Amino acid sequence: MRGERIFLLAVPALGFLLIVYAVPLAMLLAKSVQTPAGFSLSEYASFFADEYNIRVLSRTLRVAGLTTLLALLIAYPTAFAMSRAKGPMLTVFLVALVLPMSLGVVVKAFAWSILFRANGFLNSTLQWIGLTEKPVRMLFTETALVVGAANVFLPFMVLPIYAVVRQMDSRLPDAAASLGATPLFRFFHVTLPLTLPGVVAGSAFTFSMAISMYVIPSLIVGERQQTLSMLIARSFLYLRNEPLGSTISAVLLAIAVFVVVFSSWLARRLGARQ
Repeated sequence: MRGERIFLLAVPALGFLLIVYAVPLAMLLAKSVQTPAGFSLSEYASFFADEYNIRVLSRTLRVAGLTTLLALLIAYPTAFAMSRAKGPMLTVFLVALVLPMSLGVVVKAFAWSILFRANGFLNSTLQWIGLTEKPVRMLFTETALVVGAANVFLPFMVLPIYAVVRQMDSRLPDAAASLGATPLFRFFHVTLPLTLPGVVAGSAFTFSMAISMYVIPSLIVGERQQTLSMLIARSFLYLRNEPLGSTISAVLLAIAVFVVVFSSWLARRLGARQ
């Protein structure tokens, strides 16, 4: 009886999700397998048979993976620094981390495009200190896209790791050190295993968002290096090819769902070991 009352409380939210999310998504997926002759997977076959689409897919996965890796390398020590900070210093960390999230993605991506320009701050600084004689090509490169995306998604990597680190007993590495464990041994056998749930959660968040980003690559690399999300926009807005756009959307959705399911399974396995 109590379970039924709880379910009734969730009915409005479930109904809202059904109307604004599930139904449009089902229509989108149905369009990818609908042809004048009926049900068909020909759009998927055509998509994976095109070498250009495969290159875009591999580029999207590579950019998302590098973005996640760069964000992790920055977020991991940042989370530990935040966990040890107290009072005003912790407030500074949290404000510096959360405040940029209040800005739109367009603003942050456009700011990076300004920094990466030939006459931008980075090139001007490099020439001023004498490292380069002429501007270095930064804008419209994959490296610029990875750096800009990692900056935008960094809070979603830091916060899950920080939440796990805050709950970790700080005496455990010291206890391992008292038994003669080296710093590397303490990190790989004590610290890292205990923080892996936060790493997995943050990586799943970051990768899922990086693989589906549209505004950031549009402003930083433009049309020169297409991603799956940019192909979807071009299919719907310019080519007016709804079956193709729906097919690419389904492929992107399948990748995102796989990442979420795999990360959830991995988090449960890690939790069971501890």
